Amino acid sequence: MTYDRLVCANCAAPVSEGRCRVCRASRQRLQEDGQFGGLNPMALIALLAVLIAALALVAHQTA
Repeated sequence: MTYDRLVCANCAAPVSEGRCRVCRASRQRLQEDGQFGGLNPMALIALLAVLIAALALVAHQTA
């Protein structure tokens, strides 16, 4: 999930604006989640399907 759609429970403002310390802490934590933290589940499933297909192709080539 991306922080641009979240609303802070502390100040009721979008987390992306960082109005309070809770917003800023949440925004920082979400930015540090890593390179795959912002991907939606469908993108991750598609990436996994491509990797499985590549692995199957390599296994077929060596057999």
